[in-house]
Amino acid sequence: MVFPLGSVFNVGCILVGGVVGLVLGGRLPERMRAIVFTGLGLCTLIIGMQMGLKTQNPLVLVFSILLGSITGELLALDDRLTALGDWLKSHMRSGSERFTEGFVSASVLFCIGSMAILGSFDEGLRGDHTILFTKSILDGFASVAFAASFGVGVLFSAVPVFLYQGGLTEFATVLQPILSDAMMTELTATGGALIIGISINLMEIRRIPLTNMLPALLFAPILAHFLM
Repeated sequence: MVFPLGSVFNVGCILVGGVVGLVLGGRLPERMRAIVFTGLGLCTLIIGMQMGLKTQNPLVLVFSILLGSITGELLALDDRLTALGDWLKSHMRSGSERFTEGFVSASVLFCIGSMAILGSFDEGLRGDHTILFTKSILDGFASVAFAASFGVGVLFSAVPVFLYQGGLTEFATVLQPILSDAMMTELTATGGALIIGISINLMEIRRIPLTNMLPALLFAPILAHFLM
């Protein structure tokens, strides 16, 4: 068992950033919150494009997204995560109208991406926390903007972040020997495509149910194994 120090630090940054966002939320003009989200969306778009363009086989990326989306729809993952957010809201007696939206949006943003996956693997195999520490700082700044707009629900996104990254860290020694370089490349590219979807949501171009697309991250390495 490896102590997930990087994930613990990540949780701390999200909570601190979220609290700062809650304190500033009522004092930030709506136009300022809007421009912050637009800027965050543009930066997220660039990160997603950089990751997505790493694919060595576009067919793997395409079929991963398609199969993952169909699987997620059949499992109703977006509805289940939304229901979890509603359950938390009711038990916390939160008056925030955007509690669930903040919880879901922040959870997806903080959990998706190569930094979460690679950072957890790196921590589990080599005890190197560098990647997760870097991600934590980025998440901390993002949580300020999220909490200022969505409210207290953003703080609860720290729970799935810890469970997700901590779980990857613990199982890294089992998973790493199975994943080849090609499989990791396509996994990163598929994560990049989902991050582009996050940027579209942040800029309110349209609402994409990204939670239902998360199974794509499972299909990517499997397809890469058979097609590359």
